[in-house]
Amino acid sequence: MKPGTIDLDRLLKLRLIVARFGEMDLAKWWNTKNQLGRFGATALRRGFPRTHRFAQARSVFAVAAHRCAEVFEPPGSVTLWRLPETIEEEFDARWEHWLDNAGEWTAFFEKLESLSGTDLTAILRAFEVVTERDLEAYARLRRSAEGRAVPLPGLFSGTDNDVALLALGFARGEHGALAVPYARRAEA
Repeated sequence: MKPGTIDLDRLLKLRLIVARFGEMDLAKWWNTKNQLGRFGATALRRGFPRTHRFAQARSVFAVAAHRCAEVFEPPGSVTLWRLPETIEEEFDARWEHWLDNAGEWTAFFEKLESLSGTDLTAILRAFEVVTERDLEAYARLRRSAEGRAVPLPGLFSGTDNDVALLALGFARGEHGALAVPYARRAEA
């Protein structure tokens, strides 16, 4: 997999939207409540005046990743929260840039704070982070027989389309019933 094939800003947005959607005050998938909403912003703003939103994000990402691993973590696979090491390293390296330019993300986080609704696909579309092609691929996704997972077809190739599908796959879950989208790694 070649570095730089993923739009890291889009990956951050996808993770933020899914993380917010999965909180207890919305889909009830992981044990954070309104952490990426107004409550979380108010709670962390005092300690982190410039970067509180990114502190909120880190905490919810960690909880979401842990919960997804509890529900379904197949070996040799990737999820939205556990991408190949090269992508995760690039994502972590980009974090400093986002912190340095936190003001550029204000409008996005404000929109995220007021997120509501039960249709994740509509929310992702409203945030303009998925394409019609992504939505067509999503339409073919199904939950596994036991209902805990959403397998993506083919192998993870490290493209924006793969990452979008990993995010969209969460929409196959139900209120209070997480289904973890995953893709097989090519080297698995």
